[in-house]
Amino acid sequence: MRIAVPVSSGGPTWLAVAAAGRFVVAAGCAVAAAGRFVAAAGCAVAAAGCVVVAANCAPGAGGTAAPQVAAEFGSYWYRGLAEISRYELQQARYGEIHSGDAVLIFVTEDFLPDRQVKYEGHGSPAVAPVSVLKLNFTRRFDTGIYPYSALTSVFAPVAGGAALKASSSVQEWCGHTYQQLNLGDGGYRAVLHSYFQQEADREVEIAGAILEDELWTRLRLAPDALPLGELRLVPGLQYARFAHRPSRAEPAIAVLSPAEEDGTRVYGVRYRDFPRTLEIRFEAAFPHAIVGWEEHEGGAEPSRTTRARRTHTMLTDYWNKNSVADASYRRQLGLD
Repeated sequence: MRIAVPVSSGGPTWLAVAAAGRFVVAAGCAVAAAGRFVAAAGCAVAAAGCVVVAANCAPGAGGTAAPQVAAEFGSYWYRGLAEISRYELQQARYGEIHSGDAVLIFVTEDFLPDRQVKYEGHGSPAVAPVSVLKLNFTRRFDTGIYPYSALTSVFAPVAGGAALKASSSVQEWCGHTYQQLNLGDGGYRAVLHSYFQQEADREVEIAGAILEDELWTRLRLAPDALPLGELRLVPGLQYARFAHRPSRAEPAIAVLSPAEEDGTRVYGVRYRDFPRTLEIRFEAAFPHAIVGWEEHEGGAEPSRTTRARRTHTMLTDYWNKNSVADASYRRQLGLD
């Protein structure tokens, strides 16, 4: 799937999406699909086997609905295990492609919404803990002589709504960075500490935006409630540090494909004012596992596209697997 968004002084006025051999065009809130023209006064979508699109609608249209914790959901996410998936990573960096590993770790845990930390059962909290789906997202790759290592954590309420917190760190031989976003009454408070002079020690407030990093957790919880159409997104924290971009709300467009013949769907996001596109491919059936993704940074050169492909998945209580003998699990995940 490719998302094509024209840029003009007035912003995007139409959206073109190619997916699964279909071409869907949204003009305003009108959608042409499968040879039929569908129009609505509000946000129109193409259904019945076409790409779901909401264009020129309010930011966050189609936001997260609280998923019902049904038996299927509970038996998968509340069994005391984490889902760990390893991906073969082809990372675009410095005009070349570098091989490495990415790992997505999804697990539910109790979280204190006021202090925004994991609840470990100590004392009597002033505010009751909430259940979150936590994502730990790691990347490791080498650029010539020196390695890169990145970790992003996202804490998304299972009941729905905005992510409560996201944090990210990047380490390489030049230095390291750490960034954290905490949700408050007026939006996110973002703090950045960095080795690099031009971005070191910043603190900003970000209102009226969704985190790109929380889209990965929303997708696992309720893919049909993903935000669509024109949005304001805070770009992914790992991308922002690689690109040395400040964290702020950026205009973007999001689309969601129908299920394809292989049983997968694609959720795509494209930013309006700079060349970044993220496309996440996931299984249409519960638990909506992520099978891979692509990140395009503009231009047709292959060296500007990062790709990740799932190779291994396991469910395990990894926090209890810390002995020397447990290194065998790394081999089972394709990490050694």
